[in-house]
Amino acid sequence: MIKENVEKFLGEVPKTNPFGEKITVVAAVKMQTVEAINEAVLAGIEVIGDNHVQEFKEKYEDILGNPKRHFIGHLQTNKVKYLIGKTDLYHSVDRFGLAEELSKRSQKAEITSNILIQINIGNEESKGGFELDEVITAYEHVKNLPNLKVKGLMAMLPFIDDEVELKRLATLMRQAFDELKALDSDIEYLSMGMSGDWKLCVECGSNMIRVGTTLFGARNYN
Repeated sequence: MIKENVEKFLGEVPKTNPFGEKITVVAAVKMQTVEAINEAVLAGIEVIGDNHVQEFKEKYEDILGNPKRHFIGHLQTNKVKYLIGKTDLYHSVDRFGLAEELSKRSQKAEITSNILIQINIGNEESKGGFELDEVITAYEHVKNLPNLKVKGLMAMLPFIDDEVELKRLATLMRQAFDELKALDSDIEYLSMGMSGDWKLCVECGSNMIRVGTTLFGARNYN
């Protein structure tokens, strides 16, 4: 079933967004078995995204096919040490303390870590991230930290039914992304869009989407 889901989904996703940028699909593998993840990778998934450090650690050695590894969930500073050198991109850098810890650990390991700055585009109390009007300030602070490279922005749209409002917020994210791109040629990714809203996000200029249930089916929380 997963193989069919992956092949169908990859067939549906356009190769580029309206800005001509390649769209990267990140398979969100929270609570998935190693077997399910490997089936998705063998079916064509090239990037997998973890939400929990413990799951990342437990499954890291057993994933086949050498996909790129992203961390897409909320990250506690005391867990950073388990991911350093094993993670290609951190999506959820939502506060300066986390950026500083990633910098410190990356320096110690003599590597450069790629990060996205998380923006709380809906100003939701339940979500972390910088406010939209803090994008440039956050970028300037983080880009000066050693051994970190800012590669773009990440956002989660609110779970609301108002499509006009969702498009407005997604468009604001794209504008902020373009503003950063004009400052820094390393800015490459706007990670925005999940199983329920990826089409709208791509239409508004996202070039990286994080999908789980579309590929793996509904999660079993038991």
